Amino acid sequence: MLFRSLVLALSLASVQAADNDGLVRMKLKKRSAHAMVADHLKRENDALQLALENGSAPEAMDMAKKLVMLRGSNLDEDFEEQVEVAEGKSENIIIKDYSNAQYYGEVMIGTPPQKFTVIFDTGSSNLWVPKTKCKNCGYWFIHGGKSKYNAAKSSSFKKDGSDFQIQYGSGSVKGYFSQDDITLANDIVVKNQKFAEVSNAGGLGVGYVMGQFDGILGLGFEKLSLGGANTVFKNAIDQKVVSQPVFSFALGDNKDGELTLGGYDDSKFNGEIAWVKLSEASYWLIDIDDITVGRISSGKTNGIVDSGTSLITGPTTEIAKIAHSVGASRNIVGEYTIDCTKVSELPDLDFNINDKVWKVPGKDLVIEASGTCLFALMGMDIPTGPKWILGDVFMRQYYTIFDYGSERVGFAQPNY
Repeated sequence: MLFRSLVLALSLASVQAADNDGLVRMKLKKRSAHAMVADHLKRENDALQLALENGSAPEAMDMAKKLVMLRGSNLDEDFEEQVEVAEGKSENIIIKDYSNAQYYGEVMIGTPPQKFTVIFDTGSSNLWVPKTKCKNCGYWFIHGGKSKYNAAKSSSFKKDGSDFQIQYGSGSVKGYFSQDDITLANDIVVKNQKFAEVSNAGGLGVGYVMGQFDGILGLGFEKLSLGGANTVFKNAIDQKVVSQPVFSFALGDNKDGELTLGGYDDSKFNGEIAWVKLSEASYWLIDIDDITVGRISSGKTNGIVDSGTSLITGPTTEIAKIAHSVGASRNIVGEYTIDCTKVSELPDLDFNINDKVWKVPGKDLVIEASGTCLFALMGMDIPTGPKWILGDVFMRQYYTIFDYGSERVGFAQPNY
């Protein structure tokens, strides 16, 4: 999967099939800014408390940082090896964290269907959910507990048994592969999907326990997939249960969004689609001519369009320059806040892609609640990976189309 920063994820409130246009639409519910900021404050408080209890030694600070362990940050010495593994060069390791996922959706597994809330994540490629008796998989008194897959209750279950293990910054997520039927939006049934039953989710830490999702449904390419598993969407294409090898996101700004499978909904945007060819079909990775904010310029770089990441992330030194230029302050866990009275003065963040500028207005570079303004940019250094992650803060600005068949992404001006 992808390396993840402060994350926001996808929450499906309901599903509905398209009229007669061959599309299947899934309604996505957005987690509130208040919950996002509350989690930020809790992470900061917990990290400070941990540092006080353990002193200011480097190991104590490392422990504090692991409370937020944003995808790809604070990496250990084995990071480059782990990246190679994630790229399919070795075995089952990936770097990722979902502690701040903001959008969620529903899938069903098995016969009869068992319902799960998942993050639809273009930055990873596997589907996993917790199994019965999973360890570190939530508690009934937190959001009602996690839904857990019970193979014994599914007549379409098929045993695989091969090991599944993902290495996160703070530990691993372990389980094994199985096969079963996956249902999306009540209309798309993917037969014999290889997915992981997770038996121990300790590597995701408290972010998973407190999160409002059960598992992850990856929408990346097979190059990132562990265990040689086809992605759910690839199997949907091969089994001809989607009309086109395309899916698209309309992420609502303080309102529900929508994931469309099998194409794109031209009623959601105005004007033409600007298509950008992928520089590599593993993540949804594109070349970026320049990124500017005020007088600061990145020069030629690259980035991932990633529905599973909440914020926009970039190289630590560049984000620090941007944050300093706008008066944002970095806290103990590497997140930035800004004086809410300065929000109206924030400059726009411009992405120059294929000689076209895609703007994120300054006012949208913060997540504000209860008098706290969380700056929506975060530093993350990925030694052999992408330089920038264009997460939900970027995707909320544009109708975003993922063309799996032609290996390209499209952006259009939304009308919602």
